[in-house]
Amino acid sequence: MTGRRGRPSSGRGRARTVVLVAVSFLVLLTAGAGWLYLKLNGNINTFDADGLSKNRPGAGVDGQNVLVIGSDSRAGGNSALGGGEGDVGRSDTAFLLHVYGDREHAIAVSIPRDTLVDIPPCLTPDGSWTTERQRAMFNSAFSVGGSPKGNPACTQNTVERLTGLRVDHTVVVDFAGFSDMTSAVGGVDVCVPQDVYRGDLNPNLGSRGELLFRKGQQSVSGQRALDYVRVRHGLGDGSDIGRIQRQQAFLSSLVRKVRAQGFSPGTLLPLADAATKSMTVDPGLGSASKMLAFAMSLKDIDPHDMKFVTLPWRYDGNRVAVVQPDADALWASLRADRTIDGKDAGKGGARGGSPSASPSPDPIAGGGAKVAVRNGTDIDGLAARAAEAAQRHGFRVTGTTTARDQDQASTVIEFGSGQAGHARTLARLFPGAYVRGADIDGIAVTLGRDYAAAPAAPASAEPTAPEVLSSDVAARARSAADDPCANLSYG
Repeated sequence: MTGRRGRPSSGRGRARTVVLVAVSFLVLLTAGAGWLYLKLNGNINTFDADGLSKNRPGAGVDGQNVLVIGSDSRAGGNSALGGGEGDVGRSDTAFLLHVYGDREHAIAVSIPRDTLVDIPPCLTPDGSWTTERQRAMFNSAFSVGGSPKGNPACTQNTVERLTGLRVDHTVVVDFAGFSDMTSAVGGVDVCVPQDVYRGDLNPNLGSRGELLFRKGQQSVSGQRALDYVRVRHGLGDGSDIGRIQRQQAFLSSLVRKVRAQGFSPGTLLPLADAATKSMTVDPGLGSASKMLAFAMSLKDIDPHDMKFVTLPWRYDGNRVAVVQPDADALWASLRADRTIDGKDAGKGGARGGSPSASPSPDPIAGGGAKVAVRNGTDIDGLAARAAEAAQRHGFRVTGTTTARDQDQASTVIEFGSGQAGHARTLARLFPGAYVRGADIDGIAVTLGRDYAAAPAAPASAEPTAPEVLSSDVAARARSAADDPCANLSYG
């Protein structure tokens, strides 16, 4: 009897032991996760959002836009890594990442550093605002104010002015952190079109110097990864455009490497630690949980659907000019959540369908949605023209008025609760319009000079397909799945 009573007691003891071990493990795991989040949060720096423009484009309905800036200075940990001269923050690398509403497609648009742009007023460290500058080099926006940390808000303002897109988040990656990130993933596969020497990286060296990279495919990390993305002399025509193409190839390889390693903690934690140490972000990404949530929203993007392009450009002397209308068509496609091959990749877009270079959307049908039309210009008859177009496609126009501000450059479509779908449909009548939510009933259209410049459609015209990008833009695009040795140099 005594022995029989002892057996259940032993079983209960083992069960209690298992429970205690499990509870202890959970406590340790929870404590570890808390420590990890504290550690990652402690790594993250944010920049002051007070410097953002007060006159920003409206938010898109579906997709998100993230501005990524590479910081190139000798300040702090960058001093030993060959950054730019002096302590002023500099940027020779920037791209706008558009993540489509379906979270299955993304595109990174590189903006050449020498692109001639208008730089709007920007806040400086002493609290003053600069005056607008026209036809200035794009990368000079980051140096406004002379701060060692650079001026990401000024660059964001400039990108919003250039593209007409609202930048949802801005991330600055410095050289020291970038070096650690490449080491954290165990190196990145790259391809070099010819032998590269130290003198190619630093033309002021006065000699060819030591061999840095042998021609062909190889893995790089740390300082060698930095040297690869920085070098431009001695390859192709030695231009920044050629360097951009190699940087896009590098980022493609990095995407493939991270995806191949999977999303396990052992893989992600070293990368997250290195990444958060290297970044300065806007307040909207200023915590580990926010950054993790954004990163995980990208996990379903296949490398074939991650594209890299360069802003349509041409040489203007020793500078770069934006090519129109190709650039505006590119920004319009992102605003409408259309891929560069014409596919609707918004939340309501068809998933897995075959892309088409000549999309044939459903007819524009307003379904009786209420629309108020305002003329934001001093051009007579513009509101009547827009109202007639809206009514012809099934919208119910509740009135036409003159806007308080009659100097609107761009058309803005605002929508109230439950009207996002109708607003997106209406936007097809106003190519390039900003679409944003507002505390209103129905939908309101404020017409800008862009609509005045658009040709009026004949009364009998059928709805047309949305504007399609130049086939040249799509042909030059790289996907993250492409051969790392393909299309490496311009010139």
